[in-house]
Amino acid sequence: MIAPQTNAGFVAAMEDVLEVYQRPHDPQRPVVCLDETTKQMIAETRAPIPAAPGRKARHDLGYALLRRFLGIVRPA
Repeated sequence: MIAPQTNAGFVAAMEDVLEVYQRPHDPQRPVVCLDETTKQMIAETRAPIPAAPGRKARHDLGYALLRRFLGIVRPA
């Protein structure tokens, strides 16, 4: 949540950012977006145990970290 005393400054800064996204495409000055949240690709370390009569499927909580990445995209 944004504190009320900072709302005007935040909104002004966000409008500046949104204005950049509205610029026409210029190959000499490409615009990219940077996602501030990292994402992880993980894999299960053990095969899940399938469901059986009277029992739900079971999944181990362990995982292997495959890769972390930061998303960078060019706006359409």
